[in-house]
Amino acid sequence: MRIVSRLVFAGLAAAALVAARPSFAADTIKIGEINSYSGLPAFTEPYRKGWQLALDEINAAGGVNGKQLEVISKDDGGKPATAITAANELTSSDGVVMLMGTFFSNVGLAVSDFAKQKHVMFLAAEPLTDAITWTKGNAETFRLRPSNYMQAAMLAEEAAKLPAKTWATVAPNYEYGQSAVAVFKQILSAKRPDVKWVGEQWPTQGKIDAGPVVEALLASKPDAVLNVTFGGDLVKFVREGTTRGLFKDRSVVSFLTGEPEYLDPLKDEAPTGWIVTGYPWYALHSPAHDAFLKAYQAKYNDTPRLGSIVGYVTMKAAAAILAKAGSTDTPALIKAAEGLPLDTPFGPIVFRALDHQSTMGAFVGTTAVQDGKGVMTNFVYRDGKDYLPDDATVKGMRPAE
Repeated sequence: MRIVSRLVFAGLAAAALVAARPSFAADTIKIGEINSYSGLPAFTEPYRKGWQLALDEINAAGGVNGKQLEVISKDDGGKPATAITAANELTSSDGVVMLMGTFFSNVGLAVSDFAKQKHVMFLAAEPLTDAITWTKGNAETFRLRPSNYMQAAMLAEEAAKLPAKTWATVAPNYEYGQSAVAVFKQILSAKRPDVKWVGEQWPTQGKIDAGPVVEALLASKPDAVLNVTFGGDLVKFVREGTTRGLFKDRSVVSFLTGEPEYLDPLKDEAPTGWIVTGYPWYALHSPAHDAFLKAYQAKYNDTPRLGSIVGYVTMKAAAAILAKAGSTDTPALIKAAEGLPLDTPFGPIVFRALDHQSTMGAFVGTTAVQDGKGVMTNFVYRDGKDYLPDDATVKGMRPAE
């Protein structure tokens, strides 16, 4: 059967059908996908390529339970209200059996609450806030990527080895940045009671005025800086910080900076020696990753980003859940997803029954410049299952069902 894939990109004002193939409703299972394609294309465009590759592979192999998968995709524009409108259209008009995607943490939380209210399964791909599986967790929501807590624990493990005693922070002023800073402070302070926090900056996401931010950080005279900015804000922060000497003789620990979507644009301006999480695709060698890389490059003639992995694995997870459930009913999908094992290009993961968080890990290493571009060096893959609080702590945070 011909692969059925319909992409609908809804702008802020209206939804426009960009590409469509014939849809045979009786022979397809529809999945609703929502993401910030216009809000952060550097990550979400590779993410879209990733899930499209996985969709092609799944349907070419016969689909799921004898039916082809069809993805109906909408752009939330980085706005929670737009995401809710999209989710409502997908579930009430388009007939999808589950939702997946989202990037920004505040958007992910909004869709998670919608999923709870409407009793539809939601597979959150990218939003990193801990709240989505803990303090605001619900039965309908599962999350793929390692959370803020998990990545903070990985980074704090390295930060605790530094001689730095005074720290300043810079992070975007919304749910993701606030959550990342709070949990990193909590974990590092527990490991190093001698640490003091001497300054913090909260630029608006996507609108950083990097010069004043850097000057304020310099004024606090920290031994080390925690950075949570990403995308265009990261580029501006790195350039101003380099020009003004913020990074000279000072340690920097940084969420996400080793991801190619954020490191590549810096080229030879990339910082060196930062402790980061990321995705060094160019130096990974395993049968699973080799197979993914070969297929991705053959289809797109492009190198993968972390978004590519996230999209690919999210789609594979959705298919695995549907296959195990043998049904499209929400209770059956939830039951199938709890404890579900899945092979990924990074190795095996499990979606925990306890909190619906997957055990996908992250690579931790240091930044360097090689051949005129930023790379990760001295990296190690940290398995997500090793960087989660104990079960009793999780149960104490998660609302009773």
